Amino acid sequence: MKTALRIENLSVHYGKFTALDNVSLELQQHTTLGLVGESGSGKSTLARVIAGLITPDEGQVVLGSQTLGKKRSREQHKMIQMIFQNPDSSLNPKHTIRQILAEALLFHKIVERSGVDKRCKELLARVHIDERSLDRYPHEFSGGQRQRIAIARALSVEPSILIADEPTSALDVSVQLSVLELFNHLKSELNLTLLFISHDLGVINAISDTVAVMRHGKVLEINPKEQFFTHPETSYSRELLAAVTRMPTSNIEGGIS
Repeated sequence: MKTALRIENLSVHYGKFTALDNVSLELQQHTTLGLVGESGSGKSTLARVIAGLITPDEGQVVLGSQTLGKKRSREQHKMIQMIFQNPDSSLNPKHTIRQILAEALLFHKIVERSGVDKRCKELLARVHIDERSLDRYPHEFSGGQRQRIAIARALSVEPSILIADEPTSALDVSVQLSVLELFNHLKSELNLTLLFISHDLGVINAISDTVAVMRHGKVLEINPKEQFFTHPETSYSRELLAAVTRMPTSNIEGGIS
């Protein structure tokens, strides 16, 4: 299987605090890597380094055959898009959905101005939002709908890699399930590679092909999902699994415990 993204010996320090400690891992093309760990383990810092929002003190991010430097090109930026826990991080509350999507399309020259309206409607349809919503504002939507619009915003620039940082943690279970189904559908339809971050092992089990476990800025374990859930390598992984009152189901259709 081809490697889509490679992380090599990343370290990030904030004064005496080490957020990432010599982290290395690979994302295989068209698969989902689930990243799990307790709060403060370094998951979000790693995601932000990969997305180009934080510059590491050491190490590098390699996208395909390109090493991504401190200053990324516009093309490199658009190839890796991030979806945050709070969609308000990417949705300007003063702009309509049409303006939010159009801004990204025009900045990255995805379509000509004459084709923006058609493309905006296509993006909303892809995430199951009524195209008649284009002239509404983010606050007029539910949390689940706002997250879908944030996904549409990320997809608008035609990335090859999506990073989703706890995108379902603020949603109730039924809405969470539908958003996970959407991610899986989009991955298949658009041949995406996903880095999906969650503290919820049910979500990780439902969405992931491979699981990586982080603690104290280090990656402790990387294994296929089935191996992680049945034969975890580390004592910390076993502790995480032992804390789950009922083993999560292995697929979305079966629900999430």
